[in-house]
Amino acid sequence: MREACELREPTEDYSARPLNDNLFEWHFTVRGSSGTEFEGGIYHGRIILPTEYPMKPPNIILLTPNGRFEINKKICLSISGHHPETWQPSWSIRTALLALIAFMPTPGKGTIGSLDYTPEERKTLARKSQQWECSECGTISKLLGNNAAPITQAESQMIKSVVFKVYTPVFFCCNLTLA
Repeated sequence: MREACELREPTEDYSARPLNDNLFEWHFTVRGSSGTEFEGGIYHGRIILPTEYPMKPPNIILLTPNGRFEINKKICLSISGHHPETWQPSWSIRTALLALIAFMPTPGKGTIGSLDYTPEERKTLARKSQQWECSECGTISKLLGNNAAPITQAESQMIKSVVFKVYTPVFFCCNLTLA
């Protein structure tokens, strides 16, 4: 798989690799964005690729407590399996990771799998995340490149090209008049 080769070397902001025995399940690690309540945090998760990938979007699951997304639950984003109508086959695992990094500081607004912790709670979780260990990958802080290059200009543009949609449940209320 071409993406496994492209993502072989971690950057200082993200890393991803397929599990040894399953090219359809990847583990990833992302660094929290600087200037946000996630700064200093290191977050780990799973990407589950459908057999039709890249024609269909992946499912993204965070494993590290973070205060923005529920853990062990598929995340509802415009780049995830919850919204195949917004997925573009030209996107990749790298695109999904960059979008996730950019999306974390946005308000949850009640979307599926979102959490609305306070900034203080998120900062506490960011500090604790540095010690988090994955049963498959080990200590996640070791998975990011220490001296690797930061996000490139092209990657920054890619993040901006992803359209984020916030889906809020709609509740209907009916007043019935009986004769």
